[in-house]
Amino acid sequence: MKVRNRALSALPLILTLAAACSDGGGGDMPGADGTGGGGAGEGAATRFEVTIENVTPARDYRVAGVFDTPVGESMPGPLFPEKSFEFRVGALPGDRLSFTTMFGQSNDLFYGPDGAGIALHDEAGNPVSGDVTDQVLLWDAGSEANEEPGAGPNQAPRQDGPDTGAKDPDNTVRLVQDGYTYPAVEDVIQVTVTPEPGNEFTIRITNVSEVGTLMPEGGEPAAVPLSPGLFVVHTKENPLFTVGQPYPDNGLEAQSEDGNPRALYEWVMPRAGLTSPASPGVAVVHGAAAPLFRSGEADRGKGLENLAEYGNPTMLAASLEAEVGGASGISSVLVYNTPVGAAMPGPLLPGAKFSFTVTARPGERLSFASMLGQSNDLFFAPSEEGIALFDASGEPVSGDVSDKVSIWDAGTEVNQWPGVGPDQAPRQAQPQMGADDPTDQVRSVDDGYPYPASSEMLKVTITPAR
Repeated sequence: MKVRNRALSALPLILTLAAACSDGGGGDMPGADGTGGGGAGEGAATRFEVTIENVTPARDYRVAGVFDTPVGESMPGPLFPEKSFEFRVGALPGDRLSFTTMFGQSNDLFYGPDGAGIALHDEAGNPVSGDVTDQVLLWDAGSEANEEPGAGPNQAPRQDGPDTGAKDPDNTVRLVQDGYTYPAVEDVIQVTVTPEPGNEFTIRITNVSEVGTLMPEGGEPAAVPLSPGLFVVHTKENPLFTVGQPYPDNGLEAQSEDGNPRALYEWVMPRAGLTSPASPGVAVVHGAAAPLFRSGEADRGKGLENLAEYGNPTMLAASLEAEVGGASGISSVLVYNTPVGAAMPGPLLPGAKFSFTVTARPGERLSFASMLGQSNDLFFAPSEEGIALFDASGEPVSGDVSDKVSIWDAGTEVNQWPGVGPDQAPRQAQPQMGADDPTDQVRSVDDGYPYPASSEMLKVTITPAR
C-alpha cells in the first residue's frame, strides 16, 4: 500500500481499467514493434505471438484440508479426551464449514454437520463466534454393519485389520439409529468458532469424552477417541455426502471406518482452492536483466505497486516506455488489456486469454506482469531475468513456458487470505485500506496461505512467426 511520490489512480481492481491503450488487441505503446529504441540484440528480428490463458478450473470448495495433529503434539494421531484439533480457514458471508471425524468406538460412524454445513457469518454478514456443537450430528456412513459401540470386534480399536466387518444391508448415509445406545454429541465433541481479522476463523474441535462416556454391555467403560478428519469451506449443498443416498465413492468409507481422511482429501483437493482473475498487464522485451523488479529489493515506485494492488498497468507501462533505448536495455513495451474475443479491456477470467505480439532479436528476453486479482499485492511474472526468446543456438523459442512464471509478492501491502481479504481490491471500500508490508521487498510469495501453483492458474505459450 506504500505510495511513493505519486497520485495513485486506484480504481477498484482490474475490473475498471484505464481505457488508454484499448485498441482491442494488446494496446501497443510506442516502440512495441521492436524498432522504437535501443537494447535490441544482433541478428534477424523475429515476431512472437504470446498467449496468456487463465486455466483456473471451477472449484467446489474455497478451502479444504486435513486436521490430524492434536494441539501441543508434534505427530499426527487420534484425538483423545481433553485434547483438541485446531485449524484456520478464510470465509466470506455465505460460506459454510463442513468436516468429518470418526467416532472411534464404532464400525463406520462419524461426526459432521448436515448437508448445509455450519454458517460462518450470520444473516447480517457478521462473523459467527462461539460454540457451534449443536450443529454437529452423528452419522452412519452405511458401509459396514454396526456393532455395539465400544465392544464390537470389527471396530477399529479391536479389529485385526481394515474391512473385517460385514457390509451394511442399508448402504445409505443417515443419522445413526440402530438400537444401540450412544452418548449425546455434546458429551463427546465440542466445536468452537473464533473469528480472526481478515475474514479468517479458527476452528477448534475438542474431545470432551471421558472413561465412562461409553458403558457397553459387552465391554469395559470407555472414552471415545476421535480420528483425524477433513474440512471444507463451501457454498454448495451436500459437499461430502447426501443424506439418504448411498455412501459416495470419495473416501468417506475409509474416513468413517478407519479414521483415515487421506482418500477423502485426495478426492477433495482437485476441487478446492483459489479461483481468481488475472489483470491486464505490461510486457517488455529487453536485453539487460530485471526491467520490472529485483527479487529481495523494494519496489521501485514506478508503477508495479499500482499493477500489483489494483491491476492497473498504465503507470508502469509509461515508466518503462520512458526507459526504451536507455541503459535498462528495454527495446519495447506494450500493454495487454483486452481478452481475445472481448470488445473492451477487462480482467482475464477463467477460460479467457490475452494474446499479443512482440518482436525481438537473439539475446533478448520477455518479461511481463499481471495482478493475481484475488490478492492484496501479488502478481504473475517470470523471474527478474525474464523468459529467453531464443535458445543458445540463436533459434526462436516455441511452446509452453508456464513453468517459467511464478506468483510474486510486491512487498507493498500485508497479505490476507486469498479471495476473502477485506483489503483486497474486489472487497475494499476504497484504495489504500491495507496495512504496509513490514517486509518491503519484492519476493516469491511465501506467506503461509494456500495458493495453487502459477501453472495451475495461467498457461503461457510463445509461438515464433518470422
